[in-house]
Amino acid sequence: MGGALVGVDGVPVEVEVRISSQLPRVDVVGLPEAAVRESAARVRAAIAALGLTFPDRRVTVNLAPASLRKSGAGLDLPIAVGILAAAGALDVERLGGLGLLGELALDGRVRGVRGALAQVLALGAAGCTRVVAPAENGAEVALAPRVCVGLAATLGEVVAALRDGVPLAEPPAAAFTPPASSAPDLALVRGQDYARRALEIAAAGGHGLLLRGAPGAGKTLLARALPGVLPPLELDEALEVTRIRSAAGLVEPDAPLAGERPFRAPHHSASRAGLLGGGSPPGPGEISLAHRGALFLDELPEFDRPSLEALRQVLEDGGIALARAGRRLWLPARFQLVAAANPCPCGWYRSGARDCRCDDSAIARYAARLSGPLLDRIDLHVGVRPVPWRELDAAAEPRESSAAVRARVVAARERQAARLAKLGRRTNAEIPLGALEELVEATAAARALLARAVDRLALSARAAHRALRVARSIADLAGERRVDTDAMAEAVALRAAESGR
Repeated sequence: MGGALVGVDGVPVEVEVRISSQLPRVDVVGLPEAAVRESAARVRAAIAALGLTFPDRRVTVNLAPASLRKSGAGLDLPIAVGILAAAGALDVERLGGLGLLGELALDGRVRGVRGALAQVLALGAAGCTRVVAPAENGAEVALAPRVCVGLAATLGEVVAALRDGVPLAEPPAAAFTPPASSAPDLALVRGQDYARRALEIAAAGGHGLLLRGAPGAGKTLLARALPGVLPPLELDEALEVTRIRSAAGLVEPDAPLAGERPFRAPHHSASRAGLLGGGSPPGPGEISLAHRGALFLDELPEFDRPSLEALRQVLEDGGIALARAGRRLWLPARFQLVAAANPCPCGWYRSGARDCRCDDSAIARYAARLSGPLLDRIDLHVGVRPVPWRELDAAAEPRESSAAVRARVVAARERQAARLAKLGRRTNAEIPLGALEELVEATAAARALLARAVDRLALSARAAHRALRVARSIADLAGERRVDTDAMAEAVALRAAESGR
């Protein structure tokens, strides 16, 4: 049995080989794409390099299920082993419960494949008791739990193992050691106490954050400091992130297991497929590569409008469903959105630092690039004003470091994890609507304050629900069991910037 990659998920593929007494030819059927159809030439050369004879008859290779389009060269190894077994060079009985992955070079070497971890997991779930994987993917496939994996560098090693019982190499022991964060330290941010507080609340509850302000006010530095205050990945989260990186071909051979939360910052010229995923064959985009981490969209109004509008459903669902002709795949994308935007085309509207050169219509057109429904799905809206140079240049007292903020964030996340464990959720931003009343635990006075804010600021029902979740995160940071009026007032203030009042 072999494997194929569909999006970020592995799919088991049963490889059937029949040799018949007809004119020599190799037929590969079962919706193979070009790389799979070309496997016949690679397999023929690899078998010849091994000193064995390729069958001089009709060879038919069937890849089941036939309804699934197969792509990539990872089916070379199971096709080669299937042909050798059908020709009598290998004992068919030894192939029971065996999974095989690998691309073959013309000299018989086994090359690594994309998505090896996902495919090994899929083969294990399909009942394979043993899996042979490329040695190049050894550190990656070692992460697969409860699957017996052997590593092969050449086709000859696989044949020796199946014919003579020569043991294959075992993958190295997997170690999970979260590295030190490479993000800028929050102590570098000066004079932005309100924005620092918003960043801490966003990190504590997994909330989306929009920073608006003039150029050079510190929006990018604040956003890039976020990974340093986020809690480290749990082991199951690290496996999810690694599986997605593997599907995109981004796994580092020396350190395959992700230890730090992803932080993706695509340029505003990124294509829709590059941002959301897709292509041929369909693969993960930036939103999926940010899964369990943060997605930073700098210069938010400059991004393609249809791409931004597509984010609306992604933010609600935690993933994206790509529909293609004859197939549909799901790409996970539960990320924390952090965005930065200027207030106008020139960037200095109401900055207090320079005069704005934009007229009212230009400012209105620039603001209209971000739709109301998209802004409604971003929990925190914060204005960032330029800090005078005298405050930046002065020998000020040391600011609180990322490590100190991270300790409070981790404590708040632990409270959330205990509260949300029965729902299978991790952060307050993921609290389902039906559980808000029970889990937020707002006092009557806090709810009355929110009701007045909804009327005065004309907040939507979605915005009010998101304010409740933010208030819960503020209470968790303070170690409070219930959400009081102080927490609710702060949560509402962090939504007020959206209303423009």
